[in-house]
Amino acid sequence: MLIFAGISGFFCVAFGAIGSHLLSPILNHDQREWICIGLRYQSMHTLVLMILGAILLRKVILWFYWGGIFFSIGILLFSGSFYCMALLQVKYFAHLTPVGGFCFLIGWILIVIGATRLRNPIIRHE
Repeated sequence: MLIFAGISGFFCVAFGAIGSHLLSPILNHDQREWICIGLRYQSMHTLVLMILGAILLRKVILWFYWGGIFFSIGILLFSGSFYCMALLQVKYFAHLTPVGGFCFLIGWILIVIGATRLRNPIIRHE
């Protein structure tokens, strides 16, 4: 999970730099907006993947693991579809966007379930 998060973080920076410096003059408004949307969701979920990866190093929580898997799939499908639409100008990739968004939603639900199942020891100050 941490490896995927590292690779995803690298591409966030690379796509952001390429999009704002090299491609900005040749992309129209919609294409630039699609890249921004893809980057926004990829960045946020990459950060969460890094946190989940760090948690999973300490304790294996299957709900968090599967949440991270769904976040990874969501990044590939949701953000990837926006990048493909912007750079390849093929609207067919728009069909993948809601599938990726649904993967994000499933990932968040799994995180909530995992968090509610954590057991914290009661600390007593007597």
